[in-house]
Amino acid sequence: MIFNIQRFSTHDGDGIRTVIFYKGCPLRCLWCSNPESQSFDYSVMYDKSRCKNFGDCIKADNKTITRIKNNGIQINRELIKKPEKLKNVCASKALTISGESKSVDELLAEIEKDTPFYQNGGGVTLSGGEPLSHGEELITLLQKLKERNINVNIETSLYVNWRNVDKCIGLVNTFLVDLKHTDKDKFKSFTQGDAGLVMDNLIKLTDSETHVIVRIPVIPGFNFSENEMKQIIEFVTSLKNVNEIHFLPYHTYGVEKYKMLGLNYTFGNKKQIQDSELLPFIQYAQSKGLKTKIGG
Repeated sequence: MIFNIQRFSTHDGDGIRTVIFYKGCPLRCLWCSNPESQSFDYSVMYDKSRCKNFGDCIKADNKTITRIKNNGIQINRELIKKPEKLKNVCASKALTISGESKSVDELLAEIEKDTPFYQNGGGVTLSGGEPLSHGEELITLLQKLKERNINVNIETSLYVNWRNVDKCIGLVNTFLVDLKHTDKDKFKSFTQGDAGLVMDNLIKLTDSETHVIVRIPVIPGFNFSENEMKQIIEFVTSLKNVNEIHFLPYHTYGVEKYKMLGLNYTFGNKKQIQDSELLPFIQYAQSKGLKTKIGG
């Protein structure tokens, strides 16, 4: 299942790219900017500011959606059995369903619309969520893209079983690996995951001589300190065949999505990190012989 296809992207790899966002992620990062990507199932999103009170959503499912007194609706998401049936019922697009099931052939058809633009190193980037959680269908897509000589990048946390990673080696041009922290306790507290699994997978992946770019999301209160950044950068310099590191500054672009999903944004009122604040980390990484970049 995917939740978005972004065309003509100039991020997440060289050239013009088609970015396919897979739905579902095993991590629960407190700052996640795409909370709709976490569930492997459909997600119901509601933007009250767009609601015109037409009532079509209530007609479609009056057992789980009700009107409230001060205009707008109340959604009992846990009672919705088939959220996909609510797709396209709202004319004002206040109520939307995140998630779309597409076969490998359907994804290929979408990708092939853009192949004339894949000049100068462009291609496809598979993002998420966590694309490596999507098993054999992902491998089939990668095989078909390789047959077509289409450049492929995968953006991944590597928080998956090594077998999922190993199957992709030789089918992916570049792995864009988000390395969030090297402290296991802090990683667990902020993401509900195991940093050891990520680091072990990253070591194995770089030992395979696959092209890897490490990307560090710089998050206030989590890893935004000189000591923590130096530890992460030093781990990167210990890896084989890695010569490039990207710093991804924290932003708050996704905060409104939590409201649309009926969730609380528990990470608090953290300020966005400015590019200038990353300069000490960039200088340290460069002193270790790494190429650096801000953003994807």
